[in-house]
Amino acid sequence: MAYSVVAALQQRSVTANRDVSRARSVRTLELIQGSLSSRKVARQSPVLAGLHRAADGALIGVLVAAALMSALTLHWQHRWTIAFNRLETTRSLAHRLTESTAMIERHLLAETRLPQSMVPTKVANLLYLERSADPAGGVVSGESQLLSQLMGQPINHGY
Repeated sequence: MAYSVVAALQQRSVTANRDVSRARSVRTLELIQGSLSSRKVARQSPVLAGLHRAADGALIGVLVAAALMSALTLHWQHRWTIAFNRLETTRSLAHRLTESTAMIERHLLAETRLPQSMVPTKVANLLYLERSADPAGGVVSGESQLLSQLMGQPINHGY
């Protein structure tokens, strides 16, 4: 006996296929949601649920702290940059002032002729005068005359 097998396609409607696939996806989604439900876990093991909430809170706290530290770091980096730029400007201006002062001193020293009677200042050449007892300066001594003569002369600039 020979059997002949004939395959025939069974006609299904498109809506029936959609209903079957929706039912499968709904069952799968219910299975996933049911197994990961926080209420179900809290009922089954409250200690684990408490630890999970604590870990979530700690994670949120760490993220907030990291964001805050990043903001503070950027703020203080900006403030440091401003202060450093001011320091550089101050150094530059101080250097320019020193150069200008040296240039003026060189010019004045080049233009000024030192008299032959003047000597470079040394500790041995300093003359110490005692203050007179009379505040009005009624007593005139030789030293005070010398001092008044020196005060009348122009001051030579330089060292």
